[in-house]
This record gives sequence, C-alpha cells and structure tokens, in this order.
Amino acid sequence: MSTNKVQIFDTTLRDGEQVPGCKLNTQQKLIIAKQLDFLGVDVIEAGFPVSSPGDFTSVNEISKVVKNATVCGLTRAVENDIKIAAEALKEAKRPRIHTGIGTSDSHIKYKFNATRDQVIERGIAAVKYAKSFVEDVEFYAEDAGRTDNEFLARVCEAMIKAGATVLNIPDTTGYCLPEEYGEKIKYLKENVKGIDNVIISCHCHNDLGLATANSIAGAIHGARQIECTINGIGERAGNTSLEEVVMIMKQHPYLNLNTDINSRLLYETSQMVSDHMGMVVQPNKAIVGANAFAHSSGIHQDGVIKNRETYEIIDPAEVGVTESAIVLTARSGRAALAYRAKKVGYELTKLQLDDVYQEFLKFADRKKEVVDSDIHQIMRNSNVAAAVA
Repeated sequence: MSTNKVQIFDTTLRDGEQVPGCKLNTQQKLIIAKQLDFLGVDVIEAGFPVSSPGDFTSVNEISKVVKNATVCGLTRAVENDIKIAAEALKEAKRPRIHTGIGTSDSHIKYKFNATRDQVIERGIAAVKYAKSFVEDVEFYAEDAGRTDNEFLARVCEAMIKAGATVLNIPDTTGYCLPEEYGEKIKYLKENVKGIDNVIISCHCHNDLGLATANSIAGAIHGARQIECTINGIGERAGNTSLEEVVMIMKQHPYLNLNTDINSRLLYETSQMVSDHMGMVVQPNKAIVGANAFAHSSGIHQDGVIKNRETYEIIDPAEVGVTESAIVLTARSGRAALAYRAKKVGYELTKLQLDDVYQEFLKFADRKKEVVDSDIHQIMRNSNVAAAVA
C-alpha cells in the first residue's frame, strides 16, 4: 500500500487566537507564521479578514512573507466577507479562500431561519463568488458532526460542482465519537460524486477530549487534510493538536499516512506560541508538555535509565526535546538518585548509595522535588566527596 500525504492545515492564527486573552498583534503573527512555514505546514489560516482592520492587515502581511505554505483567509458565505478576504490575500503566492455555512438542522433553524435548500444555495453562491477571485476554494459545512450524512453528501456534491477544491467536515462542537466521525468521512467517500477530485478536511474540536482521535479516524477513512493548532489551542476546550496528529502518524507507519512536518521543530514552535500568546502549556500535554518526557516513579526511572524505550515510545530528540528528565521525588529509587548524582559529579559505590539514599528520602519527604543543589547538600550530609575530574 502506498503512503498517503496528509496536508497539515494550521489555524493557530485564526481559530487558536479566538481563545480569550490570546490576542496577537501583527508582528507576533508574522513571527509565528514564518515559524509555521519553516515547520512545514501546508496551509496557514492567517485570520478572518473582514472581522477587523487589524486582522485584515495581519492576513495581508502574512501573505507577503510566507514562502511555501498556502495562505488562507476565513469568510462566512457573505459576498463582502469573500471580497475582503480576496483583497487581503492578493499578494499570497498560494491564496485560498475558506468559506462556508452551517449545515446541521440546529444551525439551519436557529442561526439562519432557513431551509436546507436555501443553505445549499447560499453555499453554492459563496463558492462560486470565491472562485472568481482564487482557484483554491475550501468550503466548510459548519456543524457537520451533527449533520445527517445523507444531507451532508448533498451539500458536498453541490459544492464540488460549484468549484470547491477542499471540503471541510467540521465536528464544530466536539460531539462525535471517533467511529462516528470516521464513518461520516467514509460515507462521503462512497456516496459523493466527484469526491475523489477534492480533498476532504477534518476540523475537530476537543469538547469531549476526542479531537485528535476523530481527526486520525477521518484520515484513516480517506480525509487528506487535518486542521489543527499548535498546543491544541482554540475556542472552548480547543482544537485538534498539531503535534499530536503529526506524531501519531509518524509513530504508526502501518497507517501509510505521512506529513511534511519537521517534527524536530515541534517543541520550539510550541514554546514560541505559548510565549507570544501568554498561554502556558499544561505540564501533562502530550508531546510538548513539560512532563511529556519526565519520569518520577522509581520503577519507570529504573527502566528508562536502562533502556529509554521501556517507558518512552518517542525519542525526545524527534520532537526537539534535549533529553528525558529524571525527576527526583519521594517515589524515586536508588537508580534514579545514582543517575542524577553522577550528572552533578558523584560516582557512588553501592554502599555509599545505600547511605546517601536514606538521607535523600529525608529531603524528598519535605520537598516536592529534589534539585541539584539539594543533591550537593545530601552528599555533604553523608560525607561523600565529588569525583575528581
């Protein structure tokens, strides 16, 4: 089976920036956009140009500096939105307009007070108008996760006929289970005329903690673009995490799915986004969290010291982390203490280690973590001298 490329569509600068308190200025957006381009993302959703003069400027400036990725601007199915987006993207080497409308019965009834046929008509008009400005037009069927598959297939077929090049199938509320979302993509692949001529895209939210799982399920069933953000940031509980989907595909080669992402830049990019947005990455965040490669349990520490693969499925260097961290706590064993002591200059015999370990436990019971300065004090208390270099 041949390997299939999955495009990475990064919406950190659009959907990610919608997090309360995470507003970026144009200069910050430019810094992050350049990094995303360097990272190897295929599409950068730079903003929602009609939403504010600042966002228009940011999309326009990003269009000028991005060298490799497609630059995308979001719109509603509104002519003025599309016209403004086209203007903002006019200097992009590879411009894309991302337009669409809600397709679930809830959205049709309560947001638009319309009928299904009227929603399809508005979608067709939006795609055709966007197509008059750019060749690459992505259509989003908002709340596709809660849209029945038969109607969603009708929508998709109409948008393909109107000229859409990408079909975005968002689980806008993070409602779907992976099996349901995967089956939805499979249904579209099997029931939409012309579907093989366009790219199906996954845009999943994390309200139930399933955004990454749903996106991978979508890719397994034929989607070839995943929309995601650095650190999984985004509205409410966030979006699909870029670093997670990239490393899942990398660690499971039998899926025959790959990306062009340089994974060794993931940690660096994560820290950059965190710093500029002022949004701390949770320590237990997969791939890029501070504890992702940290071990404090004595059993785990002993295994990792002997062979990293006993408790780590990813080499830290693969995501740009220098090395695994052996964190000394009251749960740590002799192997971890000897390892950390050696790092700071002490070669302990077995007898010395037994004595030093008892002193270590006194420190560890008083502190959450025993740091290097504590190790030196423990050695002094135990009358152990550092090895001579």
